[in-house]
Amino acid sequence: MNRTIVVTGASGFVGNHSVVRLLDDGETVRAVVRNAAGKDLVLQAVAQAEANAAGLEFVTATLDDESGWDSALEGADGVLHHASPFPAAEPDDPEHIIRPARDGALRVLAAARRQNVRRVVLTSSFAAVGYSRHSGEPYTEADWTDGEDTSLPAYIRSKALAERAAWKFAADGGPELVVVNPTGIFGPALSPKLSVSVEMVAALRSGQSLSGPGRPFTIVDVRDVVELHLRALDAPEAVGRRFIASSGRPVTVEWMARVLAEGPGVAAPATDTPPISAEAARNILGWGPRDPASTILDTADSLPGLLPA
Repeated sequence: MNRTIVVTGASGFVGNHSVVRLLDDGETVRAVVRNAAGKDLVLQAVAQAEANAAGLEFVTATLDDESGWDSALEGADGVLHHASPFPAAEPDDPEHIIRPARDGALRVLAAARRQNVRRVVLTSSFAAVGYSRHSGEPYTEADWTDGEDTSLPAYIRSKALAERAAWKFAADGGPELVVVNPTGIFGPALSPKLSVSVEMVAALRSGQSLSGPGRPFTIVDVRDVVELHLRALDAPEAVGRRFIASSGRPVTVEWMARVLAEGPGVAAPATDTPPISAEAARNILGWGPRDPASTILDTADSLPGLLPA
């Protein structure tokens, strides 16, 4: 079946992998980018993955402007909305991050409604789930970060507020909405524009030390994140649900460094971090993540062809 699937944030890490996977699946992909540089990054990713670019289209649109979105979504069969600002540093004004995240999601949903697009799968984050609760119970999709908590970083607030706004919009008359909430996303890079997580692996691979080596966090492979999005795009039972994407076992920077040095047999560290449940994705959509050690090794293996020697 050949459909037209819109991918926003196509020049980003998850966007690159979504474009490549959809092209490999024989879909027509309408990649939404901010500018010509974004188009070049997508084309580099497609070439790096040796995907067939024949089904690839481009549309220019930005989260902070109405123009372009109706054209982007016209005739589309579905949308993967990945685009959201990720600041390099905490902004002086949190609204510089919150506004485009929230308003951009609403622009995409509004255009989808006008263009009669059936379903939007929104990439949120575990940031919208797990930053306002501190019990020892597993985090699930029922948990929410309080986006109004001004003590939290702007990015974390932006993900919670944007997702809340998206659910409210969808409840008022469509389109169908599904949300994916990934933990830290690692995996093979497809373009020289590295994500923060891939930059961590690149630094460790080159022998650099990173701060907080023993602080636990949970990861998921970018390829598994895309797989969950595609299952969410098609499954009738996914509509109206959130799905946490997580490999399940907390890891540390120190563990990552050992995996890079010693291989996949390094035991995951013991931590008292509350577990993060991905049971909804497993039980409802039949999704399962790969082993985190293989993700870290695959991340490192992707770098030689992308970074300067």
